[in-house]
Amino acid sequence: MNSIDVIIETPRGSKYKYKFDPETNRFRVKKLLPAGLAFPYDFGFIPDTKGDDGDPLDVLIFAEDPFLPGSIIECQIIGAIKAKQISDGATLRNDRIIAMPALTMEKGEEVVLQDLSRQKITELENFFSYYNKMEGKEFKSLGLSSAKETWNMIKEQYSGHEA
Repeated sequence: MNSIDVIIETPRGSKYKYKFDPETNRFRVKKLLPAGLAFPYDFGFIPDTKGDDGDPLDVLIFAEDPFLPGSIIECQIIGAIKAKQISDGATLRNDRIIAMPALTMEKGEEVVLQDLSRQKITELENFFSYYNKMEGKEFKSLGLSSAKETWNMIKEQYSGHEA
């Protein structure tokens, strides 16, 4: 498995969080982020997957420009920020998969992972920590996983055709 389709929910730079509503087959504006806060990268999901939170697996797409909500992007998986989320006393795994559009992959995985500096990962962890805190949830990072480990996790959560 070299790539997988990701559907964009919220574009990079957006101060609005969009969420796909499978009942209406449309995107709904879910919330407005506080002043000064915006999504650092495109945020989407892998269709036909289901994480511990009952939603499809979350994906951050590292690209220079934002994509439109609803766009389907073929992506290469780079790794993931492993995380747990605590809400109403329940603890769930809610990892954030990191990917890049396949059409822009110019570097090997190792180079891209080196580009993900500790500072950038910390910034992403802080964004999701603050973002979840606004909803009365707690987000705790459990470290990073490699592309291979992330692919294995995706395969375990895949309910559709062969990933």
